[in-house]
Amino acid sequence: MEDMVNLVETYKGKRIFLTGHTGFKGAWLSAMLHQLGARVKGYSLPPEHEQGLFMVLGGEGVEESVLADIRDRQRLEQEILAFAPDFIFHLAAQPLVRRSYEIPAETFDVNVTGTANVLEAATRLKKDCVMVMITTDKVYENKEKAELLYKEGDVLGGYDPYSASKACAELVVSSFRNSFFLSAAGRPVKSLASTRAGNVIGGGDWSRDRIIPDIVRSLMAGRTIDVRNPAAVRPWQHVLEPLTGYLVLGAKLQESPKVYSNAFNFGPLPEGHLPVSEVVKTAIDVWGNGDWRDASTPGAPHEAGLLKLDIQKAQEQLSWRPKLDAREAIRWTLEWYKQPLSEQRRFTFEQINHYFSL
Repeated sequence: MEDMVNLVETYKGKRIFLTGHTGFKGAWLSAMLHQLGARVKGYSLPPEHEQGLFMVLGGEGVEESVLADIRDRQRLEQEILAFAPDFIFHLAAQPLVRRSYEIPAETFDVNVTGTANVLEAATRLKKDCVMVMITTDKVYENKEKAELLYKEGDVLGGYDPYSASKACAELVVSSFRNSFFLSAAGRPVKSLASTRAGNVIGGGDWSRDRIIPDIVRSLMAGRTIDVRNPAAVRPWQHVLEPLTGYLVLGAKLQESPKVYSNAFNFGPLPEGHLPVSEVVKTAIDVWGNGDWRDASTPGAPHEAGLLKLDIQKAQEQLSWRPKLDAREAIRWTLEWYKQPLSEQRRFTFEQINHYFSL
């Protein structure tokens, strides 16, 4: 429980402004912050899924929930300034690759302009504030080479609109850092970092075109699981892994703003980079039954076939490390979905406490 004790010292009683709190990762982060004794104000669109984690938790962990659009700059600024947060965690996004092909301009608007809106509001805070901006592992110019693990200093890129929009968001973060934060004497200290996490899985995610929700929906319905890209390799990790990394980074930023105001990867150890087919097989084993088939389609929208992250920087500078291997992450995830609806809230906090005890 040492991790939790240290994080309680940082976050207990602190004011946290959390964008995207109704989403999958945002709901998990609000639950973790609740366990740490923080005061959380959420800002997000209404939840999309009736059985998503935010609805399961019933809003627990969020002191104030504002349902509004990250693109509404005036409303966003008003809510941030009224709350006067000690920390801002920005998770609100259009997070789906395949969806970005359907709404490319909106994806850029939400992910790029939305990030700029958060940061512009933060420039007007008349107090110290720590900001952690969440992007994605897909911000790198992907060369799809088996031996290549992407490091924070590698070239940014993005084939699809989602990946490119998040790479653009990284440039927005860098620009605001250089232009407005940590620069002028006499101003409140504003520390700003970005995080790039691998493929995150966990209970309570019902997004379409994501492998775990697709698997669970098929297993619950007794259908064969259609797998679009069975050979694609990704850095799989349970949602509690990167979220703990974000919290650790926030604590470090508060201690030493200039040292940690940069980018950090959060992902599994090298053996946690698995093909999608292995994820599906492991999920079926945990569930206890089911089968799958290759449903790849020629001419389908491009999705990366190979992506690996180097996490050495987070390990060395933040003393953060993954606690679960990929197969444990899959097991923890499927066990959550196996719980009856009435038990999922309890099981969520049980998993958080179990994770901190490892």
